[in-house]
Amino acid sequence: MQAKTNGNISFWYADIGGLPARRPSLPGDREADVCIIGAGYTGLWTAYYMKKADPRLNIVVVEREFAGFGGSGRNGGWLSGGFSWSREKYLKTSSRGAVVDMQSAMAGTVDEVIRVAAAEGIDADILRTDNITVATNAAQLERAREEYQFYLDWQMPRERIDMLSAEEASQRIRIADIKGAFVIRDMARVQPAKLVRGLADVVERLGVTIYEGTEVTAFEKGRVTTASGTVRAPVVIRATEGFTAGLPGHERTWLPLNSAQIVTEPVPDDLWKDIGWEGHELLGNAAHAYCYAQRTREGRITMGGRGVPYRYGSATDVNGQTQQATIDQLHRILTRLLPQTKKLRIEHAWCGVLGVPRDWCTTAGFDPATGIGWAGGYVGLGVSSSNLAGRTLADLVLKRDTELVSLPWVNRTVRKWEPEPLRWLGVHSMYQLYRIADEREEAGLPTTSKLAVLADRITGH
Repeated sequence: MQAKTNGNISFWYADIGGLPARRPSLPGDREADVCIIGAGYTGLWTAYYMKKADPRLNIVVVEREFAGFGGSGRNGGWLSGGFSWSREKYLKTSSRGAVVDMQSAMAGTVDEVIRVAAAEGIDADILRTDNITVATNAAQLERAREEYQFYLDWQMPRERIDMLSAEEASQRIRIADIKGAFVIRDMARVQPAKLVRGLADVVERLGVTIYEGTEVTAFEKGRVTTASGTVRAPVVIRATEGFTAGLPGHERTWLPLNSAQIVTEPVPDDLWKDIGWEGHELLGNAAHAYCYAQRTREGRITMGGRGVPYRYGSATDVNGQTQQATIDQLHRILTRLLPQTKKLRIEHAWCGVLGVPRDWCTTAGFDPATGIGWAGGYVGLGVSSSNLAGRTLADLVLKRDTELVSLPWVNRTVRKWEPEPLRWLGVHSMYQLYRIADEREEAGLPTTSKLAVLADRITGH
């Protein structure tokens, strides 16, 4: 099924009338109190909370393309407050209570983003809803039940989670061959581009300067060098997430993992009656090569998942263009779960990258000796996690002794990824094993395939 794959980076920009006009680039050398590299969610939230805490701060944001060019303007629109990283790995340098506190802080980002959007007049199609992870075979159902129990063991409030029977899940969304579902409440759907563009406008009104079309060629203590000038600032924040590998010296810091999405034409009312989905739930599945979907404001369906999982040498896509094979694969996932959609036209397809640390666990930190801070490696949870990152970085830089600065993700040291070709071989092996594992489970294997366990072991997932 053919679909547009470029021109607007993502459907979310087509939805708001196309790509934005560019802000001016850095006109030459200048000084600032804080220089932030990257005008996505992380950089903009950091600028927002710093400026709110101290309006006197002279904050400059430098961005290679335009605000919201990367994952912030291309993601699946899940404001989840989720915590899918390994709690056990955080435990190695922390305590169980601290990990629970981090889990709670992440969950609280949903309310905080909604609060700020309302207070600052950001219209991002935000709708509170549930996240429903559906199981369509016995092995997936086993994992869904294990996840439910795992959350209970980690002190997730019982009123926030639930297991649904096949009948109960079908009353929500009429998924083919559904066996049951795991539900997490108190999440939200957003329109990603509206959120990031609205946030950029807000920080500008607060007095933050955003320079677009300004590529960073190097940064060090007190200095950010770009193709059009140098910014001298005692505080430098690296907020480049999936594009971090493109910075000199950071080729192996975080792996840029690719994800892709398709979006349907508007779904007719009679078809919605067949599908259900009246609660606009965030929809995922319990497969190893998982998917993520939402029902948009104007009644379309977006479906995301892994396309080409990783490009050799940590390369990234070209302006969101994705391959026809990826579009076809995502269409098969959509119609496998919702065969009612087979006749719907796919109107747009795109891809982007997300940052993956070597241990698959997000970090945020600040080194007072160098004045350099960072946050990211969200592994796909950036819509909500970036908000907590912005608040945490603001507290770290401003030397505020808050509960946030002692959370387990702060100032964690993670080893680098292996050099090529080991990175490419490892990631592609992982997804091939996931694919085969999903096929075996779909064919009737009643428990989780050992191949999926091997895949996780290969990459430390």
